[in-house]
Amino acid sequence: MRRFLLFISFLFFLYAGWTVLDKLAAKTDNQSVLNTITSEFEKVSDSKELATIKDKLNEGIQYITTLLQTLEDTAPENSIIDQKSSKKPELHVPSEQAFSIHNIELGESKQKVETKLGSPKRASLNEYGTDWYTYHENYHNFVMVAYDSENKVVGLYTNQDLISSTVGVKRGTPKQDALNLLGEPMTRIQKGFVYYEFQQDRDYDVFHIDNTYVTLFYDKHQNNTVTSIQIVSEALEQNRADFYTDASDQLKEGFEYQLFDLTNASRVNHGLGVLSWDNHVKETARKHSLDMAENDYFSHTNLQGLSPFDRMLEDEILFTIAGENLAYGQFSSIFAHEGLMNSMGHRENILKKEYKYLGVGVAFNTESHPYYTENFYTK
Repeated sequence: MRRFLLFISFLFFLYAGWTVLDKLAAKTDNQSVLNTITSEFEKVSDSKELATIKDKLNEGIQYITTLLQTLEDTAPENSIIDQKSSKKPELHVPSEQAFSIHNIELGESKQKVETKLGSPKRASLNEYGTDWYTYHENYHNFVMVAYDSENKVVGLYTNQDLISSTVGVKRGTPKQDALNLLGEPMTRIQKGFVYYEFQQDRDYDVFHIDNTYVTLFYDKHQNNTVTSIQIVSEALEQNRADFYTDASDQLKEGFEYQLFDLTNASRVNHGLGVLSWDNHVKETARKHSLDMAENDYFSHTNLQGLSPFDRMLEDEILFTIAGENLAYGQFSSIFAHEGLMNSMGHRENILKKEYKYLGVGVAFNTESHPYYTENFYTK
């Protein structure tokens, strides 16, 4: 739009300038160039034809200026690619445990964490019955931290280059190198008297190290390298009686915001602008998740034959481009997001630079299995 405004202005001055040059070319006497320019500009300025053109141009410029101001007022601040370069912390080898994130280890106090990271941007309920506190600088240096009742760190997560370890595993380490350094991963985990088997074709590995459960996630679209890590204390993991936490409105909202934050942290990793949360489309996403959970199906097209685009338009959401991601059965937003990033079509939605808005809707079936719907769009 700004370029169009400049182009209109250029046309105005080109018209006036061309008139003068044409007159100059026709001059045969010795009148000075300066006098000719002055005289011809006075004549041009007094002409009725140019006065009409000037009036039209002024009206157009005023309209375009108003339109530009309206667009600037309504466009979300965080829809623009963030050019600010946040400084990555200097990472140190952990002193007490095998892994640390942003130089933070399990057992540290909340006060010490916030001395390093500042105040949290959000706190939301997670599957362990505690909160994930998110810390970041416009999604740079993104960390999620869980605390126990004594405000000690019992859980950590990041999907950015903030991982340190005593054995040299970090973000970007090839999967086979990580296995060589850490040994065989777990194939199952016990909850009470029940063993839960991990899928054989999973894109993550779980290790039981130093009274902690360390989950390394791999990005198969980046040569199967370590992309993210979750660390939880043994006590926190064992306190969760089942893989699937009992459904509640608080957990639903927690999963929604966590998936939103994880999406933006991944976009920042790829040099993209962060998305704005949209409550309107969140309701569209929630309704679809609930419909799938209640009617036991999993599809972008609902039982009435409506596509994501039909459902958005039905809810009076106008868009120029839009997309939808679905996930089902993952017992947390972290696992759901990591799975979506390893599915090319879903990954493309997450990393589509044209998107500006995102709403996430979660619902649970009768067994507390979550359904996740992400609706992306641009007005």
